[in-house]
Amino acid sequence: MPERARQLAYLQRMGIEAWVRRVPPTAEAPMEPAPPAGAMSSPAPQSVADDAVAALDWTALRERVLGCTACQLHATRTQAVFGVGNPDADWLIVGEAPGAEEDRRGEPFVGRAGQLLDAILRAAGQDRRSAYIANILKCRPPNNRDPEPEEIGCCQDYLARQIALIRPRLILAVGRIAAQHLLATDQPIGRLRGRVHRWGEAGIPLVVTYHPAYLLRSPGEKRKAWEDLQLAMQSAREPVEAAEQ
Repeated sequence: MPERARQLAYLQRMGIEAWVRRVPPTAEAPMEPAPPAGAMSSPAPQSVADDAVAALDWTALRERVLGCTACQLHATRTQAVFGVGNPDADWLIVGEAPGAEEDRRGEPFVGRAGQLLDAILRAAGQDRRSAYIANILKCRPPNNRDPEPEEIGCCQDYLARQIALIRPRLILAVGRIAAQHLLATDQPIGRLRGRVHRWGEAGIPLVVTYHPAYLLRSPGEKRKAWEDLQLAMQSAREPVEAAEQ
């Protein structure tokens, strides 16, 4: 099947009727040449748990996460959810925290929200084997409540090490919690969408979009999610040097 036809098929599964390039990559819509004063370009998270995490390889990091007891969430989890995908991925997708099904299966983004995320990734030419999927929190908060700041603090070294090991060309922040944490801001997701942010000293391009669970509740916003995805695809195609400036 030709690439265009394949993308159109995936868009239909997402509930989007047709391929529409809403913002062409021209000088009228730049990729954000430089963050203005007060912009959300963030530093890499500072260590609050254990500096030794920054030296762990993939195997040791996974073991550390699966056995972590740094916060109270370890007492109520079935298992920690480390992440899944290609450790050399160009795309890193970061969500909020495991839900009930993720806690049971040990894999992020499963169930209906996971199926929609899979369709979104396929529309971008990615999947769970080519991309990497992780969460801000590695353990499920009881009753799927929002993560507490101290819980995020206990996990942030793990995510920072995953990013350092993967060295992605693009980070896709999925949902409000993930976007606000990665960008160190409390601004609403509607103000964080629509432009390319930069993460860490390497200046990794970061694009914000809605969480698939939200899109299932608000299907009218899927068009905006497709615009976010186009921005992410365009940014991921930029030369590596551009991401390091």
